[in-house]
Amino acid sequence: MAKVYYEADGDLKNLAGKTVAIIGYGSQGHAHALNLRDSGVKVIVGLPASSASRAKAQAQKLEVYDPAEATKRGDVVALLVPDPPMAKLYKEAIEPNLAPGKTLLFAHGFNIHFKFIQPPKSVDVIMIAPKCPGHRLRELFTEGVGVPSLLAVEQDASGHAEQTALTYAKGIGSLKAGVIGTTFKEETETDLFGEQSVLCGGVSYLITTAFETLVQAGYQPEIAYFECLHELKLIVDLIYQGGIKYMRYSVSDTAEYGDYSRGPRVIDAHVREAMKKILGEIQSGSFAKEWMDENAAGRKKFLEMRSKAAEHQIEKVGSALRKMMPWIQTGKEEATAAQAQARG
Repeated sequence: MAKVYYEADGDLKNLAGKTVAIIGYGSQGHAHALNLRDSGVKVIVGLPASSASRAKAQAQKLEVYDPAEATKRGDVVALLVPDPPMAKLYKEAIEPNLAPGKTLLFAHGFNIHFKFIQPPKSVDVIMIAPKCPGHRLRELFTEGVGVPSLLAVEQDASGHAEQTALTYAKGIGSLKAGVIGTTFKEETETDLFGEQSVLCGGVSYLITTAFETLVQAGYQPEIAYFECLHELKLIVDLIYQGGIKYMRYSVSDTAEYGDYSRGPRVIDAHVREAMKKILGEIQSGSFAKEWMDENAAGRKKFLEMRSKAAEHQIEKVGSALRKMMPWIQTGKEEATAAQAQARG
């Protein structure tokens, strides 16, 4: 069983007199910075002079420096920028200013686990990874509620790296909900696998393929959209609330029987073998190399796939149908704003 930490395991006094430098001010960065500050921790933000996020951070009365200067001033340096540009930023601005005794903190293990970033042995390397988007982390913190996080220690030069991680977790509010111990390897590989096989790749292509099957069989695209995409939220909400068992309890017996008898025919041995291959590509580092090479080459293939997917019939049908449901648009606007912040 995983080790779980709670409020009594972290003490904010461990960061007394120290400075946390948050590098990046997107989805995670802004939430970590504001939650830590409101917990009484000294926080500064590191952003390039050209970053549009500097004004946002300054509007919150946070001190903003360029990443190099923020690293010099910080005792704990939290790299909360997207995976692809992180290694270059680290090499140019962070690494030259990492004095012995400092702590490097990550919210995702990608660059450390696949060795795109290789810190000196004289610093602690830890991870606190909240299991939600940053805007939700901030929102729940202001309501006095915590969000579960994952904790890992990759390098313990000081002998108290775990203590620092737990203190940081308390500062962002996660110890209220519980923090689960893991490793950089486990967090990275399971995160990528979940995204590719279920949460993003698996779900989106299952939906699209089912939609195409109905339309090609002569059914109206609008009906196919409702049955294969729109109603998915109802099912996911039930699973989220009480697990798969609760979902099966909540749906009709007809739906439950179809689940047991037809589900294994869709997700069959071939799918299982494909998942094993995907996991193998993650574990070997080949996916990480492919993705970083794609970014280094200008993202041509990635952008082509994005453009093609956006033109699919399911998107056009969905855009028209969602206009019939104005309550959905509010959620879309909030999600779009959060996404823009994450990318900015």
